[in-house]
Amino acid sequence: MEARAGRRAPRPKDDDRDLREVILAATRRLLDERRFDELSVADILAAAQVARGSFYFYFASKHEVLAELVRRAIARGHEVAQPWLTHDEPDQRRAAVRHGISQGARLWREEAPVLRAIVENWRTDPQLTALWHDQMAGFTAATTERITSERVTSERVTTERVTTERVTTDGAATPDVDPAALGAALTWLGERLYYLAALDVAPFADEETLVEVLTHIWMTSLYSEPGS
Repeated sequence: MEARAGRRAPRPKDDDRDLREVILAATRRLLDERRFDELSVADILAAAQVARGSFYFYFASKHEVLAELVRRAIARGHEVAQPWLTHDEPDQRRAAVRHGISQGARLWREEAPVLRAIVENWRTDPQLTALWHDQMAGFTAATTERITSERVTSERVTTERVTTERVTTDGAATPDVDPAALGAALTWLGERLYYLAALDVAPFADEETLVEVLTHIWMTSLYSEPGS
């Protein structure tokens, strides 16, 4: 049974535990063993050993619990993306891209139950739908901003002939591709491959393979050379 619309339960009394954190931790443990769609509020109450009124004081539904767990996990994802978003030198590109992807894979490995749950259930609840759209839009916006900032026009001189060509000296080598669409494609591709890895689907269950493949895709999509 989910929360009654428009009202909160009264503040729980005579319990000095941080009940909100207790509920979150209990739900996180349950997700190690069971799918989110198999969980009920009653399951969470039993695992957390809290009263129903205590649960509904802090959360309107089990979906709100998952939403908070996802926000905490994704906050770490924004942190690990910073090296690529902020690097300045062209020779730092591949290392920065690979580092971000590697840290993303590590985050998904550590938070697999929570992130699997949101990927599998974000379309089942309006709050989760809005949350996941917003989170992915945040990664897309940051990627798009970086792609746009790196696009400059220059002339490439080849040994065979002089060619005026739209290329980048400090950024993406595909200036005719819409940066927002490219950023979205890379973001959602990463979500899908990380998810498959979390399910132990070959070949992405091998983390080194996953990181190398995603690094190659990002480098060839954004820059003129895979190792730029």
